Amino acid sequence: MYTLYHHPYSQHSRRVISLLEQTAIPYQAVMVDMMQNAHLSPGYLAINPNHQVPTLIDDNHTEAEGGPVIIHESNAILRYVCTQQGLSDWYPSQGRPRAMVEQWLDWNQCQLAALVIDIVLNTVFMGDQGDMDAADRALQKIQPRFSVLEQHLALHPYLAGPNPTIADLALASNLFQLSLAKAIPESEHIQRWYDKIASLPGFIASLPKT
Repeated sequence: MYTLYHHPYSQHSRRVISLLEQTAIPYQAVMVDMMQNAHLSPGYLAINPNHQVPTLIDDNHTEAEGGPVIIHESNAILRYVCTQQGLSDWYPSQGRPRAMVEQWLDWNQCQLAALVIDIVLNTVFMGDQGDMDAADRALQKIQPRFSVLEQHLALHPYLAGPNPTIADLALASNLFQLSLAKAIPESEHIQRWYDKIASLPGFIASLPKT
């Protein structure tokens, strides 16, 4: 059984939940109340010293020295679950399909993630303490990234091929996060792609309930 430590407003948590729910993999969800600094508690720091979510614990596959496998970082968790569960449709095993998934996972993390955090954290979660200048700078910087994504999706139904993969789940989780700040891109092909991912039962199940 997997145990997933998460928070509903963490896009990194939601992409993992999307995969687990979409593929009907049993797991136990443990909410880490970051609003109450639970991610900084000694108990959670013993699980994830980076004080972030998500964290996956796999009691079924133990490390050579004994004990459960504990994984931090959402993209690593996505890869691990797919590999352990044989989900080659979601994470192709080799060749160009695998390379494209890896490319878009890295693109999402390297090109979008920090900008998404600057936009949403400052405009939604920080209230009067938010740095609006930082949010505006990030909003300007993210526009060329949206152009790259729009051009790619004009030619491809999904990021890495004819079917959705973990790259789509990861990137769509960031776009939902931007929707909290009313900053989600509205261009034709991004919107068409996002609507398809957002209609997946697993993606819907990952969304915050309040």
